[in-house]
Amino acid sequence: MIGFLVATLVPIPLLVLATATGGTIAWAVLGYLTIFTALLDHILPRSWVNRDAAQEFKSAHGLSIALGVSHLFLTVIAVRYLGGPGGAEGWGILPVILAYGVYFGQVSHPNAHELIHRSGRQAVQLGKIVYTAMLFGHHASSHRKVHHVYVATPYDPNTALLGETFYAFFRRAWVGSFREGMRIETHDLKRAGRSRLAHPYIGYVFGGLGFLLLAGLLAGWAGIGVLLAISGFAQVQILLSDYVQHYGLERAEAADGRLEPVRAAHSWNSPHRVTSAMMLNAPRHSDHHLHPGRIYPGLQLDGETMPMLPRSLPVMAVVALVPSWWRRVMNPRLLKWQAEA
Repeated sequence: MIGFLVATLVPIPLLVLATATGGTIAWAVLGYLTIFTALLDHILPRSWVNRDAAQEFKSAHGLSIALGVSHLFLTVIAVRYLGGPGGAEGWGILPVILAYGVYFGQVSHPNAHELIHRSGRQAVQLGKIVYTAMLFGHHASSHRKVHHVYVATPYDPNTALLGETFYAFFRRAWVGSFREGMRIETHDLKRAGRSRLAHPYIGYVFGGLGFLLLAGLLAGWAGIGVLLAISGFAQVQILLSDYVQHYGLERAEAADGRLEPVRAAHSWNSPHRVTSAMMLNAPRHSDHHLHPGRIYPGLQLDGETMPMLPRSLPVMAVVALVPSWWRRVMNPRLLKWQAEA
């Protein structure tokens, strides 16, 4: 757990420091979260160690709760001191917003993802609140009820098709996951005979509006702008992860419409040590889809049955922003994997 603790908790005081100062220090914090971690991933040996998945990993659950609460704390700090007096000013705010976006997208998102997959109601609710604070609450429903059911098929808005650019995928995935998640939740409510007032999308929408209102109360229109900027960048990070982790991989569909079971071959993975710790083993994505309830330290990695990315997940997300570069790197790898599978 030491690696997870250091990778996820050390950036928190650094973000607070960047909020207070901006400028050079803020750029250094952003560099730490991006360039420095990428360099460490390149230098350090890959992590292929598989822990005993049967362990309870109680401390891992405690870290998830702490990170969920910390996300809400950081949201308030960012809005109050970037949108109001007492913190970074002028162009010095830019690197701070980018640093928050990276942290929220690469730490808060994987952690909220962990929370919504836990069995305890309180943990699930905290995960939903974290996503709602990023104005992306619907992901808590669409991820579990759409993505996990239809992953690696055209029926999943969050699975990128072969040749599809990230920019086309972003529009399709954002709108599609919102719509499909709402459709499934509405269906489930009717089947259970529950009131429409229990619809989780009411919480996502009005909760998001509530966070915008809080931002306005803390720092006026500037506070609302800060929340929108950080949340928007975090959402880009979230959908970049989906794009990279499932690009081009497909499940077979029988003539009667039945889909083949999800296999290890249906997600891209990464064995890079530092970003895996920062992202709570999210790059061990195949095992998560095979065992959605498995807590993050117990996720397994197998280089023989699981397709591997050539670089760490965050680095490949940067590559995905340049479609020609992405196709040049990933399309041959994808076609080779499909031919050998």
